[in-house]
Amino acid sequence: MNTAMERIFAIGDIHGCHDQLLDLLGRIPIDWSSDPLVFMGDYIDRGPKSFEVVDHLIGLQALHPGIVFLKGNHEQMLMDYLSGKDRMTYLYNGGQQTLESYLNHAGPRAKYPIPDAHLRFFESLALFHETENYIFVHAGLRQNVPMDQQGPEDLLWIREKFIYTTQSFGKRVVFGHTPFDEPLVEPNKIGIDTGAVFGNKLTCLQLPEEKFFFS
Repeated sequence: MNTAMERIFAIGDIHGCHDQLLDLLGRIPIDWSSDPLVFMGDYIDRGPKSFEVVDHLIGLQALHPGIVFLKGNHEQMLMDYLSGKDRMTYLYNGGQQTLESYLNHAGPRAKYPIPDAHLRFFESLALFHETENYIFVHAGLRQNVPMDQQGPEDLLWIREKFIYTTQSFGKRVVFGHTPFDEPLVEPNKIGIDTGAVFGNKLTCLQLPEEKFFFS
């Protein structure tokens, strides 16, 4: 019986860093025909090329339908902004750069610069992804709460109460959201947001080997 664990790749928060995304994708030894790939959310905001990032991811999705795209809190803030909710909160958290990126492609007279395909992408994002051995989530999990009862607020926003816990969640949790200089590797979790948009690197994790690749 073959008990080898499935090889999985996961990529941390991109935040409009299109050039780093392309560089990282060129470095990872993924077999596109068989290896799952999970993106951890926060594709947009703060960085200069959110349009290009999302457009590239949609193209990847068309070629490789099995890719998992998680929702980040920045995608949620964008959707709230577009619905008229918390508009200033979004702009203050890097949303202005995203809107400028889309306007640069749509032209100054566009009334609604975000293409339908991009809106469908944002609306399709998953809150978490679970495999036999791992849970992938943007921000983290709340202690002592079953997966089917975890709320979107925690999955997208939780920080200290998750970061500092040593509690087991039953499976190793892979997450982004909280930037570290180097990946955070602990028995119960692995954090792979390494602050690409702040001048650091974009990170990809290969599991189960726990091997890291950087832009």
